[in-house]
Amino acid sequence: MKTVLVIDDNEGVREGVKATAQKEGYTCYSAASGKEGLELFRKHRPEFVISDLKMAEMDGIEVLQAVREIDPDAVMMLITAFGTVEVAVTAMKLGAFDFITKPFSPQLLRLKLQAAANLCALREDRSRLRSENEYLKDQIFSRPQPQRLIGESRPFREVMSLVERVARTDSTVLLLGESGTGKELVAREIHDQSGRSSGPFIKVNCGALTETLLESEIFGHEKGAFTGALKRKIGRFELADGGTIFLDEIGDITPGLQLKLLRVLQEREFERVGGEHTLRVDVRVISATNRNLREMVEAGTFREDLFYRLHIVPIQLPPLRERPADVPILAQAFLEKLRNRTRSRVTGFSPEALELLGRYPWPGNVRELENMIEQTLVFAQGSTVEPDDLPAVVRRSGAARGPLITLGQRALPDLLKEIERDLIVQAYTQARGVKTETARLLGIKTSALYYKLKAFGLWKEDDGDGEAAAGDEEA
Repeated sequence: MKTVLVIDDNEGVREGVKATAQKEGYTCYSAASGKEGLELFRKHRPEFVISDLKMAEMDGIEVLQAVREIDPDAVMMLITAFGTVEVAVTAMKLGAFDFITKPFSPQLLRLKLQAAANLCALREDRSRLRSENEYLKDQIFSRPQPQRLIGESRPFREVMSLVERVARTDSTVLLLGESGTGKELVAREIHDQSGRSSGPFIKVNCGALTETLLESEIFGHEKGAFTGALKRKIGRFELADGGTIFLDEIGDITPGLQLKLLRVLQEREFERVGGEHTLRVDVRVISATNRNLREMVEAGTFREDLFYRLHIVPIQLPPLRERPADVPILAQAFLEKLRNRTRSRVTGFSPEALELLGRYPWPGNVRELENMIEQTLVFAQGSTVEPDDLPAVVRRSGAARGPLITLGQRALPDLLKEIERDLIVQAYTQARGVKTETARLLGIKTSALYYKLKAFGLWKEDDGDGEAAAGDEEA
């Protein structure tokens, strides 16, 4: 409890209560009438209201009823020089926290303030527990349990080495990489290996909500903060106190929210939407994006100061096509995970099927591999996955690239040109025909991409706008 509102038409009583509350460390607002007190209540939302019972125009019972309509959880105490059992009973039935008679000592008032603070703390704990239970229910019953990180390739081992080193610290981490590369799994692994592993791991998808809803999700809101805010909501930063918060798709947040997030990273404090009380949290922040934040900074769509706050420890996650040695390991792990769900009797893959899986470029990365394994298990008839059991897109990709080339069969320049052409076609397919995105995936300038498309015969003369399909047959 941080704020108190005292409503009394007697200036001496009003100022005396205010002085005692301020000495106890509370911010105290005062009003000389019920109407003025309700205006202050709507504006400041104090946790504890102390009101005189007998006042002109609006008495304490009417104030109590109005306060309860605005906020049913508000704690309110009535004071009067005309105390009767009947009035006390009426006040308590209407939800009054307590009822005392004048005159009263500062010592009694301090006891009532402490009792009200204890009640507010219990209600805050109850609200937090309710929010935590709702979050856990959503994670347990609405979403699948996360897969553990699996791999043996060199790129995978390099990432895991970085994870092990950064997990020992509390530094802010930025995970970079294409969609489906396992950024959430890496964030969870950092948390699990850190000193915060016994605390909560809370995740937020920043790209899934509008600015208003996302702000409420991250920071929480007070009752009445906006239309539909029927009760106080504990935000994800509060839920993550003592643990880790994972902000996925951080590149999608709006400039207004970027500024508020910057303050949390700098000061570790914030206010709920519609609230005035500053809340402090001890939270480690891990963010992730598949967008180029540096380019967004240059374009003015992402704050430079926020970028450097997030970019303290960047970790680039490799796409699956750069770690082909992990494809068989991941495929078998997904088979074991999904076999019961699909009621499949498949136990493994033939060498030919594994070779085709290794040749496929996996534009959707590990997520695509898992989905494809589930699809394969649904239709496979035998105990071993054969090439014909794999989806057509995988079979076509393997056939188009032909058999593996051994050293000495082809000249190195020819091999490099063929590989370069294949990569351009793969990137073009993943970018769905958008040349600027294709160039970004390849890490080259758009003008260089146009040159290479013409050099490899992938450019069509009717591509006047630079964004139409080129080489659709090859792609």
